Amino acid sequence: MKSPPHAHGVIQTLRREIAACTHCAAALPAGPRPVVQFSGTSRIVVIGQAPGSRVHASGVPFDDPSGDRLRAWMGVTKEEFYDAARVAIMPMGFCYPGKGKSGDLPPRRECAPLWHQRVLACLPDDRLTLLVGTYAQAAYLPKQPAMPKRSMTELVADYLNFGPNVFPLPHPSWRVVAWMRQHPWFESALLPALQAAVRARLSG
Repeated sequence: MKSPPHAHGVIQTLRREIAACTHCAAALPAGPRPVVQFSGTSRIVVIGQAPGSRVHASGVPFDDPSGDRLRAWMGVTKEEFYDAARVAIMPMGFCYPGKGKSGDLPPRRECAPLWHQRVLACLPDDRLTLLVGTYAQAAYLPKQPAMPKRSMTELVADYLNFGPNVFPLPHPSWRVVAWMRQHPWFESALLPALQAAVRARLSG
């Protein structure tokens, strides 16, 4: 495995910069509170949407029922999930964007260009990437201009074609329960493959 390109001190500096970020403060009803987790040895990276109100209050990523479901999908304990030495958690927007008419607002667009590549540059090259929800998938899955836009279900179902190091996943909110009943292959085929890939990174 290639050694992480940044020394511990550089990573600590990046964490402090992110924690102090106020770039979108004027647009955040609850104010800025960036929520992110990473280290130079994180071989799994979870790229999600944005913190909800509960995560904004606690400062702990996926500290909600969605996180419980995601951890069950991955087959990991809370201790493993919150071990930054093994798992990085990097949403598309690091701060809670506030409420919209039908749920939380989308992640702020300014966040990912400011921080994502700097965080990813700190991680090992052989990492496993979980793209949780449509915002992460739109940002990180390969673009095919000649093809019509594919739905989240189509992208998740096509997981084998994105290679062994990338898994597109639906957002693990309560709404996914009905979706999972309609698409039994997710539990019977994708989740065992995901859990095997996760375990390989945790034990490697």
